Amino acid sequence: MSFEEKLEHGEFCIPECTECEKIVWPPSEICDNCFGNIHLKKGEFEAKIIEFSRERQQYFGLIEIEKTIRIMAQISNIPKIGQAVKISKCGIRDGNYFFMVN
Repeated sequence: MSFEEKLEHGEFCIPECTECEKIVWPPSEICDNCFGNIHLKKGEFEAKIIEFSRERQQYFGLIEIEKTIRIMAQISNIPKIGQAVKISKCGIRDGNYFFMVN
């Protein structure tokens, strides 16, 4: 399965090169460093809030995962900069990726 197929099923995986072990972001089928093949790494990933804002009682923020990947996500609790979070929900809606963290 591809990154997007996993995401459509609510699974967040990190694309990683099988040769040089580099995290490849944005997701791709081929490593942008050594042109090696990519595998999708599953698991609980280290993530933290880099910055956030509030709109209509909802929080959104820039989340950094594994010190490499940065995504925009909805934050379920009152956030703090540097706070550790985990992806609680993800998917594709209207052709766009969406992520929620808590």
